[in-house]
Amino acid sequence: MLYKPKKHSFQADKLKDQYMNDSSDYKRLEWQCRRGIKEVEVLLLPFFETQFNQLDRDDQQLFECLLACHDVDLFDWFTGRGKPEDQELARLVDAILQFVGS
Repeated sequence: MLYKPKKHSFQADKLKDQYMNDSSDYKRLEWQCRRGIKEVEVLLLPFFETQFNQLDRDDQQLFECLLACHDVDLFDWFTGRGKPEDQELARLVDAILQFVGS
């Protein structure tokens, strides 16, 4: 079963700068990038460390939704064995794959 994120399921008043200024949230997300499947972790962690703070608020929230997905689903998406049903999530997966491929 695929995780179906709710669009804008996070507090609307969260600002992009919150993650740069709130080290506990940043560290929490960084920790969530560490996964049981290393092939997933080696994609998520570098993207998070270098690109997350450059994302707009909606994409940061979308990244949090991505982190809530099961490792097996993430592995399938990152290896091209499947695509997320949610188009926005699929767009973020593609962005991560493009980042890693560059």
